[in-house]
Amino acid sequence: MQGFATLHGNGESTTTWADWDMVCGGVLSSSHNHTHAWLVRTPMSPVALCGYGLESSTDCSSGRALGDMYKSAMSGTSPQLVRAVAEIVRAPSSCCLRLHRRRVGMLAPALSAGVGVGVAIMALLAHAGPANADAAAAAPRRLLQLPVERAADDEVDAGWHAPKQTSLNNLTAVLGGSGVYGFIYNSSVTPDERYGTYNWCNMPHVRRTEYVRPPSEFELQYVELIHRHHKRTPYASNAFPVESYQWNCDDAHLSLYGDPLDGHDPSKVFRKGYISPVNPFVPAGWIGTCSFPQITAEGLDDSWQHGADLYGVYHDLLGFLPSRSADFASAIRYRVTNNVITSQVAGMVVNGMWGTTEAFPLMIQAEGVDSLEPQYSCNTANSLFNNIKSNGNPAWSKHLTDAADLYRTLDDISGVPANDGGFHASFDHYYDNLSARQCHGKPLPCKLVNGANSSTCVAQDLADAVYRMGHWEYSQIYRDHPSSLPASAASLGVWVGELATHLRAFMNGSTDVIYFHNIAHDGSVSRLLAVLQIDEMVWPGMGSEVIFELYKRKSAQPRPTSSPSTSGCAHDNCLRHLIRNPASASALCELDRPTSTSRSASVPTRPAQCRDSAAVTSACSCLQTPTATTPASTATPTAPPPSRSEHYVRVLFGGKVLKSSNPSLGPMDMVPVETLLAYFDELVGKGASLVKSKCQG
Repeated sequence: MQGFATLHGNGESTTTWADWDMVCGGVLSSSHNHTHAWLVRTPMSPVALCGYGLESSTDCSSGRALGDMYKSAMSGTSPQLVRAVAEIVRAPSSCCLRLHRRRVGMLAPALSAGVGVGVAIMALLAHAGPANADAAAAAPRRLLQLPVERAADDEVDAGWHAPKQTSLNNLTAVLGGSGVYGFIYNSSVTPDERYGTYNWCNMPHVRRTEYVRPPSEFELQYVELIHRHHKRTPYASNAFPVESYQWNCDDAHLSLYGDPLDGHDPSKVFRKGYISPVNPFVPAGWIGTCSFPQITAEGLDDSWQHGADLYGVYHDLLGFLPSRSADFASAIRYRVTNNVITSQVAGMVVNGMWGTTEAFPLMIQAEGVDSLEPQYSCNTANSLFNNIKSNGNPAWSKHLTDAADLYRTLDDISGVPANDGGFHASFDHYYDNLSARQCHGKPLPCKLVNGANSSTCVAQDLADAVYRMGHWEYSQIYRDHPSSLPASAASLGVWVGELATHLRAFMNGSTDVIYFHNIAHDGSVSRLLAVLQIDEMVWPGMGSEVIFELYKRKSAQPRPTSSPSTSGCAHDNCLRHLIRNPASASALCELDRPTSTSRSASVPTRPAQCRDSAAVTSACSCLQTPTATTPASTATPTAPPPSRSEHYVRVLFGGKVLKSSNPSLGPMDMVPVETLLAYFDELVGKGASLVKSKCQG
């Protein structure tokens, strides 16, 4: 019962289907004293534990009604509770509650109020009105005798799963290491033979040269992407008290002017910083004609190339986007944040994709509630993130303590006071200051003595140590700490809900938009990677890109289906695994049948979900495995789990398939859209309906 104790303690389940089957079997048997006692002690119910098969693919209206009834039952009256549970037993086919191992049960209020399992079930049966004693005795077992075949979203796991352990998130390796894992920090250019390598100055993105096309039976339907802006000057807050050289941006214009649709045309004015010889007030930090921040000329070029590469893939290679001569504006959208650097990038991206200099709208939400940056108020997320970055987190406290010598060296060179909270809460400020210089070919700083550079400078190994610490911090904040998931889901949850809404809108035919392009920030991309639970977290560099590609299978592929008439098969973990993994089912079940031909020398490995050969035999007896009429595509080694709608999502990060630590997502290569949407709904609610309440605590 260790797994159930974990569930009872913090709401996170570590049980297996076999564990649930054991408990459910106990609930429905005549000798279940231990299980019964545990259930009475625990705010959980036999309906929650044993009713995980309840689902409907067609009608969710009664599911919503039951959800409202459940909330009402939470106030404490057992008659309301009994009516709710009776409704489940009476009409399971229209329920849509999708109860599974991580949902709170309908009987929880009764149990927490002291109503025993037996009393609750008897009350349920009395209210449901079984026709006779036999029907009454059989009614509880009905909760288990529901259709075995499950939709791709029914078993979604929305819990946090730790990322892979690498040198990036190993503090000992970070402190004692050298270099930065082969990452690039000194140029926007990545050699073709190294493309895909992490480049802080200009992260890899989809390009025609490296793009991997999916198998031909998948047709691209919709694309939504989000990427960080491209390289820029540092933020003013990240400057040293006195910078040893100016930073000028005379090679780029920042335009900001109004253009009335009816009336005279404006001049293309631009903003140019200047230093007044009269003004006695000199700003601290950077001095020059740049804004701090602004996208630099090199960053603007990178933005244009990013747009050109996207068009090269989604139009030239795949024929998905409309041509530049077509009326493309109605089918595409671009969105930016209230930070003007995203608009600076957008202008170049749009021209790189479409070759137009005509006016083009950029969608933007109101300041203070924008979901893309994100800016909306979320006290819960702020508190969780602050706790991660506090002395209350032993890992965070240790990394700051162990980095004390590194800080002292940096402070001595930079002139930053040791009590400057911005520079010493994390390595964010030092990282931004040093990396921005190197990306633009500027020298690393030296200590100023009497206003002049000394020979004490930031050497490359010192800068590399800062970069390694930065990656460790981002991994800790957004992946390694268990609070990273709820914090990120709450603070980016509205945007996640918007993404899910866009996918649903396209599939139900309520939109003609096929391409949605979001330009955001490292905080936006980091939170998204946290929500997707990427297995190896890095600090998203300039231009970091995450793409969601929605595909539809052109024709349904043969896959195992449940056979309700088959007797003698157990509805256990083994059967569920085979249903979700058609390739494994075909191999194992074909192997298990007697045959006159000799078996292949390559014997399929029995999955861990099947405890022995008897379990395999039982599971195979439940399946009807049709013979495939077409050969399997050689482009994918294993078939994706079945999608009820035949829609699948591929997620790319840096041009490659994103690998998630979450078992429901895994390598995000043709994930059933139902699975991804159910995962998002678990975290943020359908249409982000849970976010506001989560943020308000």
